[in-house]
Amino acid sequence: QVQLVESGGGLVQAGGSLRLSCAASGRTFSNYAMGWFRQAPGKEREFVAGISWRGTRTYTADSVKGRFTISRDNAKVTVYLQMNSLKPEDTAVYYCAGRLVTRTDWVPVASREYNDWGQGTQVTVSS
Repeated sequence: QVQLVESGGGLVQAGGSLRLSCAASGRTFSNYAMGWFRQAPGKEREFVAGISWRGTRTYTADSVKGRFTISRDNAKVTVYLQMNSLKPEDTAVYYCAGRLVTRTDWVPVASREYNDWGQGTQVTVSS
């Protein structure tokens, strides 16, 4: 199991940018596919972006494609979510998730496919 801690959330105006970080500890990180999810009040948790074990493959939800970018630095055991051109509808609690994998190119996109979760960080975008 890996422990995940998100940071970087906050309040930003529409059109602005934020970069979320997710620091991992507890076991090896390089065998983990990683993902970002978000949950707005009254809504289901939704997939935002995912990245494969070696960082060679990424997948981004249509709602954020072209605006959000996921990346990872295995040496720093950290995953990032760069969020640009933020919109009020991006307001949510953002969660980092991890899944031990054997396939180097697999990017899980369903929340049930992830085993480890962070506590979440709030992102609020004002109009």
